[in-house]
Amino acid sequence: MDSDALRITVLGSATPFPRPGNACSGYLVEGGGARVWVDAGSGTLGELQRYVDLGDVDAVWISHLHADHSADLLTAFYGLVYAGLDVELPVPLFGPAGTADRLAGFLTNGAVRSPVEKAFAVDELYDGHAVRIGGLTLRSRAVDHGGPAAFAVRVEDAAGRSLVYSGDCEPCPALVELARDCDLFVCEADGEVPGHHSAAQAGRSAAAARAGCLVVTHVGPGTEPAEAVALAAAEFSGEVVHADPGARFEVGAACGVMRRSRTPGRTTTSPASSR
Repeated sequence: MDSDALRITVLGSATPFPRPGNACSGYLVEGGGARVWVDAGSGTLGELQRYVDLGDVDAVWISHLHADHSADLLTAFYGLVYAGLDVELPVPLFGPAGTADRLAGFLTNGAVRSPVEKAFAVDELYDGHAVRIGGLTLRSRAVDHGGPAAFAVRVEDAAGRSLVYSGDCEPCPALVELARDCDLFVCEADGEVPGHHSAAQAGRSAAAARAGCLVVTHVGPGTEPAEAVALAAAEFSGEVVHADPGARFEVGAACGVMRRSRTPGRTTTSPASSR
């Protein structure tokens, strides 16, 4: 695998009720010398450290402040401030308005506000927010999650390769525009509930965006991953796979997936799944 290639590793893809072997939402995006932790749901900090030390993360990007996408920011705070890591603080943290206060509200135990800013330099997202991290450019769009401020992100490298992550949202024009002609589209497929995509809707959003490949994630408890893949594939002619925990996707390599073994140092290649 090209060490500079744009790639995404699934740290967890569960909904708010994680199960053994699958943490809540979280991904490691790498490329162009940068490492970005995208969403920090419950259990993802431990999984992150299978691939990279916390102190080597260049930035954190949070789609919205529901716990299944942000709760491990709390444990990351303790790691960054108190674990004696070799890290340059504060770490850039991109999240919705109110991110710093939300963290402080959980972390503060007395009259003095917890020093959230010692660990994180919070930059609040807005529709159209853009930032360059190493050789990667991250562009965010506001999307509709039925209430809380929520964002999707497009990551591009210097070679023009691109991946898009939906966060949690229902189908909306902003997401399709952001994902237009992307190489890899990671889209949630929670189910037929307000503020979310179903698997079939994920397929339709991928088709509307003319995405190269679709990875369905955040599949709701009433649907098996294989069923979600089949439902999405019925609406989208490109490759469709599920965001299995530990799966690593190299952008531009179709949906070929490098599955990282739980045993350090072992990597296997699996073919893509489709309809």
